[in-house]
Amino acid sequence: MKKQTLFWRLNSQIQASTLRVIGPDGAQLGIISREEALKKAKEAGLDLVEITSKVSPPVVKIVNFGKFRYAEEKKLRAQKKKAKAIDVKEVRFSPFIAEGDYATRLGRVKEFLNDGCKVRAVVVFKGRQMNSRQFGYELLRRVTKELGDRISIDMEPKFLGRHLAMVISPLKKAKVEIKENEKIKNQEINNQEI
Repeated sequence: MKKQTLFWRLNSQIQASTLRVIGPDGAQLGIISREEALKKAKEAGLDLVEITSKVSPPVVKIVNFGKFRYAEEKKLRAQKKKAKAIDVKEVRFSPFIAEGDYATRLGRVKEFLNDGCKVRAVVVFKGRQMNSRQFGYELLRRVTKELGDRISIDMEPKFLGRHLAMVISPLKKAKVEIKENEKIKNQEINNQEI
């Protein structure tokens, strides 16, 4: 994973002739020349940092650069922490699976979906089972039918060698409904205990 580096132009590195300046207290000082902005920053004993260069005139702020950089890096770390990597869980079936095994695996699929993970449902064919590919498609149709409108299909069933694979993910509204149902069940259990 490539580390993201942050870069800001400081003081004499700023090239625009006119700048929109924000003071050290956060108040707008207006649009002034680069030389005047540098003079104000020097008088305050702070740095002139270019915040946004994509607008005209560029936005700069008079700040202590060390504190500013620390705050920006802290924001970036917080954003990375909030970003959740989506897990893809795999559940394997065989084309001629027994009912009990099917129910167990379907339960696992539901658990993974409730946790917000994507699920790769794979039907594994061995030996002469490859002659009966239609049973794999029927099995995956049965899985999607039983899960109903709680899922969206990210990848339609397709063969990858001897494996028939399909990727499904939970719908947002289904997650909310599941959590609400769990709360209702917990309340009912608590009421029964009292």
